[in-house]
Amino acid sequence: MVHPVSARRVIKLCVFFTGLAGIVTEYTLSTVASYLLGDTIFQWALTISFFLFAMGMGSRWTRYIDKDETTWFVIVESGLSLAVASAIPVAYGMAPWPNRLPWFLYGWTLLIGALIGMEIPLVVRINSLYEQLALNLSNILEKDYLGALLGGLFFAFLGLPYLGMARLPFLLGILNLAVAFAFAITFRNEVKKTGFFAIILGLFALVVLYPLARPIEIWSEQKRYIDKIIYFEQSRYQKIVMTQWYDYFWLYLDGHVQFSSLDEYRYHECLVHPAMLASTSVENVLVLGGGDGLAVREILKHRGVKRVVLVDIDPAVTRLAKTHPLLVDLNHGSLKNPKVGVVNDDAAHFIRTPKPEYPLLWNVIIVDLPDPRKPSLERLYSLEFYQGCKNRLSRDGIMVTQATSPVFTSKAFWCIEKTMRKAGFNTLPYHAYVPTFGDWGWVMGTMLPLDIVKKRLSTADLSRLSLRYLNKELLQSIFLFSPADMIDSSTVEVHSDFDPVLYRYYQEGKWFD
Repeated sequence: MVHPVSARRVIKLCVFFTGLAGIVTEYTLSTVASYLLGDTIFQWALTISFFLFAMGMGSRWTRYIDKDETTWFVIVESGLSLAVASAIPVAYGMAPWPNRLPWFLYGWTLLIGALIGMEIPLVVRINSLYEQLALNLSNILEKDYLGALLGGLFFAFLGLPYLGMARLPFLLGILNLAVAFAFAITFRNEVKKTGFFAIILGLFALVVLYPLARPIEIWSEQKRYIDKIIYFEQSRYQKIVMTQWYDYFWLYLDGHVQFSSLDEYRYHECLVHPAMLASTSVENVLVLGGGDGLAVREILKHRGVKRVVLVDIDPAVTRLAKTHPLLVDLNHGSLKNPKVGVVNDDAAHFIRTPKPEYPLLWNVIIVDLPDPRKPSLERLYSLEFYQGCKNRLSRDGIMVTQATSPVFTSKAFWCIEKTMRKAGFNTLPYHAYVPTFGDWGWVMGTMLPLDIVKKRLSTADLSRLSLRYLNKELLQSIFLFSPADMIDSSTVEVHSDFDPVLYRYYQEGKWFD
């Protein structure tokens, strides 16, 4: 029999790493399910629920193991190694067949959850030979929970952004296999040949699967897009993909198109110039989002600009905008301009926490954030967020936000407009046709009387700005709405952090039919 001190140390160390690997596996499965199947909150809730249920079933099944617990633990860890390492590559391989993919993902989640659920009961029974019951349970659970804590931190800060979904499962597989090996060596007199065979099989599977993981992921990504992928990166916050067709390219974040070089100038000219032309001063301009640098490119066309600060949460996006030749050419190197500062921070956090190195009040605030397609994004369109922006805007300044489509998501568009009014802004909604998106909308907000804003826009000189889309006539027409595109404001509610409705309105959009 193994010396009790050595046995306890190995058991506790292995439990720590199984707790770490278990939580990272849980998060990895939830992330890939949300990415491949969509609807982040639903997929995370469903995947974690299935996972926990399966853990309970796995724990229950250990009652039928009445001997050879050490051998069974080694077999379980070796099986986990294979199941975890193969889950993501196979899921990506099945992505082109969306009708079959959910069955695999949920089924594999149940399998992995059941195997993980078997770990603690088996370890408790093994450790009972070396510690009294109270110490046994407390020590095992303590190490498992500590491993889970560090596993969550590892997934958020290191695993996902630096390893990506292709390599991370293999690290988990190696970790599970290492636990199996450590157990097999420590308790070698008690582990039967089947345990050692399981380790060898798991190692062989990892060696075979690892070289295939990245090609499978890239192949799967390519199947999701019509055009050729020219750049692909999984950052801490999102999956970044660029595709190209002839001389044009597209940027996608988590599978959603952000712009096309074919027509992005329409969107960005409409986003930036009405607000810049209507503001009394444009000395200090704040951009929330817009990490591609295209909005900043338009801002810098105005001579009065002295300082631009761009706040984007993802450093991978702003780095791409500074370094990728296609993006640098398109944004005219805007993020390298000496007038421009880049801050990688959450937009709401930046608004809430003024810093002495940046102006307290801004002349123009331009909000160029992704659509509120998930709850984590809808908070950036809330009453509280707009009130924060209003507090950071100069008295005669202008704020503008992209506001989805008044045609495809009319409730979402007019909800944003109503929420800005509730925050204390005089609002001026407008829209234009952008082929990539269809009819798209924006909302300007200001504390100035609207007749002053409209007068400034009607007399604005656009000739010196070198614009490709907007001209004097179009600038007047974008504020006109067909009665069919307007809705009674009483049919939509104000969106707030405490009463969120925007995500639901967005989901009800016509493109979800």
